[in-house]
Amino acid sequence: MPLGGEWSFRLSPSLAEAPDDLKEPDVSGWDMISVPGHWQLSGYGAPAYTNIDYPFPLEPPHVPTANPTGDYVRTVTVPADWAGSRVVLRFEGVDSRFAVHVDGNLVGWSSGSRLPSEFDLTDLVAPGNEVRIAVRVHQWSAGSYVEDQDMWWLSGIFRDVTLLALKPQAPTDVFVHATYSDGSGTLKVDSDVPGTVVVEELGLEFPTGFETPVPAVEPWSAESPRLYDAVLRAEGGEVRLRLGFRTVEIVDGVLTVNGNRVLFNGVNRHEFHPDRGRALTEQDMLDDVLVMKRAGINAVRTSHYPPHPHFLDLCDQYGLYVVDECDLETHGFGYEPEPPNLPNPVMDPRFETDLVGRMRRMVERDKNHPSIVIWSLGNECGMGDNLRAMYAFARDRDSSRPVHYERDTEAEFVDIYSQMYTSLEGVTAIGEDMASYRGLPFILCEYGHAMGNGPGGLSDYHALFEKYPRCQGGFIWEFIDHGLRTSVDGKGFYAYGGDFGEEIHDGNFVCDGLLFPDRTPSPGMLEYTKVIEPLVIGGDSGVVNITNRYEVLDTSHLTFRVVTEVAGERIGAGVLDVPAIAPGGTVSVALPPADASHPETWVTVTAELTEATQWADAGHRIAWGQVRLDTPAADQPRHAGGATEAAAASGEARHARAEAVGEGGTATGAGISLGELPVRNLRLDVWRAQTDNDAIPGVADAWREAGLHRVQHRVVSEGVKDGAWEVVTRTAPPALQWGLVATWRFTHLAEGSLGLDLSIEPEGQFPATLPRLGITFELPKVSQVEWFGTGPGEAYVDTRAAAAVGKYSATVDQLQAPYVRPQENGHRIDTRWAQLDSLRIEAAPDLFGLTVRDWTSADLQNAKHAPDLVAGDTTYVTLDLAQAGIGSNSCGPALPDRYKLHTAAASLSVRFSV
Repeated sequence: MPLGGEWSFRLSPSLAEAPDDLKEPDVSGWDMISVPGHWQLSGYGAPAYTNIDYPFPLEPPHVPTANPTGDYVRTVTVPADWAGSRVVLRFEGVDSRFAVHVDGNLVGWSSGSRLPSEFDLTDLVAPGNEVRIAVRVHQWSAGSYVEDQDMWWLSGIFRDVTLLALKPQAPTDVFVHATYSDGSGTLKVDSDVPGTVVVEELGLEFPTGFETPVPAVEPWSAESPRLYDAVLRAEGGEVRLRLGFRTVEIVDGVLTVNGNRVLFNGVNRHEFHPDRGRALTEQDMLDDVLVMKRAGINAVRTSHYPPHPHFLDLCDQYGLYVVDECDLETHGFGYEPEPPNLPNPVMDPRFETDLVGRMRRMVERDKNHPSIVIWSLGNECGMGDNLRAMYAFARDRDSSRPVHYERDTEAEFVDIYSQMYTSLEGVTAIGEDMASYRGLPFILCEYGHAMGNGPGGLSDYHALFEKYPRCQGGFIWEFIDHGLRTSVDGKGFYAYGGDFGEEIHDGNFVCDGLLFPDRTPSPGMLEYTKVIEPLVIGGDSGVVNITNRYEVLDTSHLTFRVVTEVAGERIGAGVLDVPAIAPGGTVSVALPPADASHPETWVTVTAELTEATQWADAGHRIAWGQVRLDTPAADQPRHAGGATEAAAASGEARHARAEAVGEGGTATGAGISLGELPVRNLRLDVWRAQTDNDAIPGVADAWREAGLHRVQHRVVSEGVKDGAWEVVTRTAPPALQWGLVATWRFTHLAEGSLGLDLSIEPEGQFPATLPRLGITFELPKVSQVEWFGTGPGEAYVDTRAAAAVGKYSATVDQLQAPYVRPQENGHRIDTRWAQLDSLRIEAAPDLFGLTVRDWTSADLQNAKHAPDLVAGDTTYVTLDLAQAGIGSNSCGPALPDRYKLHTAAASLSVRFSV
């Protein structure tokens, strides 16, 4: 009997102020609250976000006297036909500690917020009669010391509550052992009461406790999640089971499933919804699984607690490998507390029973899910004997799965070696030394920190996972931004740490997901989807090469389509005849004939689902790649028609400036305006609104010390030179003795057309690196942007895998990526030309990075939330020569040197026309 819905509710500031009336509470003056749910998201108290720090004094096991206490009361009628059954009240999740009273009788208490708890009510209820259930929930408890996960602190009954009737001799502890090897399986079902197991589809019927061979069974894997329905029949009733035959082994330092090496293309998943917090609906969970499957994600680490059990059912059904992690984190104690610091709970004998109990509750609840291939002890707790005891329990109870724990840095007792945010050099070293760390498989349980704009460099990591068998992938941190939907003065936005008045908080560090809070994919998700595609599609000279990176599937379920374009215009399309490619195989296929004499001739090959699956429609794109057929000219002309020579030949040098830019052309300290062209205040740009990967590690601080955020501009000289209007400017910060000297040469090309040749030289003690180097200018408000280059989404030097060369169109608003904390976004690298309403900008021949927005970089820098950005009557355009990479340094390694923008002489040539 589900007990979700409306409960009477009262919140007291502390236990002392909570009336002791749960025996016969008068709820007539109480409010109503929805269960499941969090009281902070229902108008009681406020959410609070911390990453590491505890929001209360460290004095284990004590908590503050001002401990918010919520009382829930509901009356239910126990069905009359439950007579003779054992009646059990089950809670799937309550944060953080709670006590249960039934008709005034204290039944018991429990903690372990994201773990199940059951209470036997048999002696307290009479089937056919009403019973009053009262639950008292405390926000803080001793359990809070071991639940210091990086997330919002939210309280209450946030998962399902059910009343169960268990018949006498009903099975209550069933353990399925279904293995697979070399085309056949074995099946054994243990039960606390004897019974018979029936698998009709396989023609099996055998007693519990008996291992039986299962010939010609289909195995379960993330790519092919074959499940068989079974039933355990016992004297007290039936238990329905879903069987997945699979074997997890570590062979020669490589983790395998059914004998196949697994590459974990995974994500870390907190349970989150922008309105409901961790109180997810079944539809929310299905939405998450569908997003993952459609993106090619094959694995989930349940950071940092066991998920709602329905989510695991979905992982079984749809096919996702799961690292099931215990509800444990003590990050606020640090990893190695020294006297006189308090002992970390994982080192404190007082916590051993609780921690081993948490592991037991997770394993017993989840042991029958074939999707779970790894147990995890918890997260960021340092080391201690309590963890060893947890490991010992898990291995003793279930030897079929390896056990993970990242902070066992020397691999003393774990079965998998793990690190977080390891550099590329570190991954390479581990991959090359198969004997290190006891020769265990290596998995990055967290990498690619997806905070704000990013993560960058994912292609580099994936190349190492493909190269070194021992390096078996990892899990992006993390799946979704934890922005809570709120509003101020009628303006809606997603809140992060500090937005609810928290005294201690960690700002927007809670917004570090591949999905925005509303579950739409960020550019980071699109990049990851491209990087982990199960096929690699590339080639040259009229041939496409296709490599199958699937674990067990061939490509017979896919249709390959081909489109040929010249300068973004389609000239041909069709279906490519590709033979079925076995896992790990590669084939080369001739592309349709095309005239490669035209510049920018591109062929795009796409692999799509031929038929619908349970997670996507027919036609869903699985992978894609592009092949360029023409050969780019090594030395393309900088301008069409020899413009400089034509202007000089006129003999009218005194008119060259007017001819180039019109009578209204000016150069001032504010920037250069181009007369009849709508371009105003053209100037050098060396600053970008800090990304989270710039700001948190202090990279932007160094840029600020160099004054890059406040440069000033001076016109050194202007005049006619060699038939062009030449302006020399110096861009430099106040108080410092370095600058960038830029020579701008404007040349009239044709009616309404202007060429710009720009050369830049640094001088003085200039900074080693820059955020960006480009030119920025203002236009009257732009309504539509069309461009030929990379797209459709944003792309930077280390986040460009998902960018395809083509012709695209968007509004200025559509060009923005709505990061929860506004920051640099919307850059389109390697643009050939762009049309902004009437203004056309062309590479001549230098490709440029294009950014178009309705606010300045300073506006973006100063904004804390989306409503802070207000569009005016001006559109701001930046054409970048180059921009620094993105990386994931907000919680990861420094940006590799090859992606840094080193200060050096540079040049850009573009053409403006109307």
